[in-house]
Amino acid sequence: MDTAVNAAFDAAAYKTTTRAQWQAAADAWHRWGGFIGSWLGEATETMFDLAHIGPGSRVLDVAAGAGEQSISAARRVGPGGHVLATDIAPALLERAMADARQAGLSNLQTRELDGEALQVLPPASFDAAISRVGLIYFPDQQRALAGICRALKPGGRVAAVVYSTPDRNGFFSIPVKIIRERAQLPAPLPGQPSPFSLGADGVLEAVFAKAGLREIEVRRVPSPVKLPSAAECVRFERESFGALHQMMVKLDAAEKEKVWQDIEEALRAFETRDGFVGPCEMLVGVGRVAQA
Repeated sequence: MDTAVNAAFDAAAYKTTTRAQWQAAADAWHRWGGFIGSWLGEATETMFDLAHIGPGSRVLDVAAGAGEQSISAARRVGPGGHVLATDIAPALLERAMADARQAGLSNLQTRELDGEALQVLPPASFDAAISRVGLIYFPDQQRALAGICRALKPGGRVAAVVYSTPDRNGFFSIPVKIIRERAQLPAPLPGQPSPFSLGADGVLEAVFAKAGLREIEVRRVPSPVKLPSAAECVRFERESFGALHQMMVKLDAAEKEKVWQDIEEALRAFETRDGFVGPCEMLVGVGRVAQA
């Protein structure tokens, strides 16, 4: 008789760990904010355009992180608009709020909020919702989208930036592959978030359609990671990518150091005479809430 117990993904434990890691990484993520804004700038502007964000818009930013894109949205909507930046990690939101004040923006607010618990927001109170590299990490993406849609006015738009497939994102997929092998991680459990969970053809469209969104469109945006060297890319990922640290949690300090060295060696394949150019492609998807 087979007495083996099937492992189950623990979403609550995952969120607790994720929150703690982002709390710890908040300073580093904030320090890299200028680079992140440049790296993801085209994808971010495409997200704004597809969401029809303009002067006077009320915008909900889900999984806003340190708020670089939230501040860009606040500038775009102007004094007659409003941006609410939400995230599970308050330390990140503190940086966003401080940067908004420094920029003289009074139309941005922050709120600590799980992206799957948006039902607490007033219904039909936003014109658009955005999420930059956040939706991929929600254990229950449909619950998150249901909360987003509830918060939007009829006809409002949801736009998200996600990674495409691993083969088009070597700067990230290669470290993930190396860590998975060295840490002897099993295949992801059903429901376990992963960076490339929405990247395959038709997947993001299907997720949006299941949530009841209409007029769905997905665009590919080449977003190469340009840095002086592979070593600098490793420093960026080591300081800022909580998902990679989460994968290495069972390795000791020496093992972790060896993994990072091996990642740097592998990423040197993307060094050119002009510096490091890491392959990266983002998908920008948009869908519209049904009219009343």
